[in-house]
Amino acid sequence: MRTERFHELEEKIGYSFQNKRLLALALTHSSYANEQRGRKKANNERLEFLGDAVLEITISDYLYKQYPSYDEGKLTKLRSSLVCEYTLAICARDVALGDYLFLSKGEDITGGRERDSILSDAFEALIGAIYLDGGMDKVSCFIHNHLLKDVEDKTLFYDAKTILQEMVQARQESHLQYVLTKESGPDHNKEFTVEARIGGKPYAQGTGKTKKGAEQIAAYQTILLLKKQQV
Repeated sequence: MRTERFHELEEKIGYSFQNKRLLALALTHSSYANEQRGRKKANNERLEFLGDAVLEITISDYLYKQYPSYDEGKLTKLRSSLVCEYTLAICARDVALGDYLFLSKGEDITGGRERDSILSDAFEALIGAIYLDGGMDKVSCFIHNHLLKDVEDKTLFYDAKTILQEMVQARQESHLQYVLTKESGPDHNKEFTVEARIGGKPYAQGTGKTKKGAEQIAAYQTILLLKKQQV
């Protein structure tokens, strides 16, 4: 069954592992590893560390060549948008990565397969695994296909609130507001859900560890909706 699931994921990501153990490791969350009694089991955190470095150099190289007129500050902003937790979680969802993760029962029950932090970490771990298994050319191809395929949309994330405000102001008659619709979790680990409304009409929601983070996600999703309406 595991072999079939691995093959299914490999088809989605467009890469077949020579060493399936690397793929299994990339999918192993620390909660699952800790749950295995009687034996110490590795998790994907070391691969995540490696994948983060590979991702940064690949994205930096792409942006440096793609935007020759941009200064260091603007390139850094673009890179931040592309490698942030939310953007990587979107990429993970595109290939349904959460469905294949090895999680503890508790993490699974509480929605770990859809949690941005877990998905983004697993996506970076997957990048690290592909790098070790296939080398720089293969992992660069993966990053270009799954992260840089719609780079213009993804780079909007960093300045989403400012961009959305400008889009709303251009409408003149509309008013933008962010409304807190849900607050959950203990004080040390709260989660906020915010809805972006234009002229009182709800557009998109965002959920994050802070209100500002939730607002940024809501703004980004609203921008994408408005862009679709303009097509």
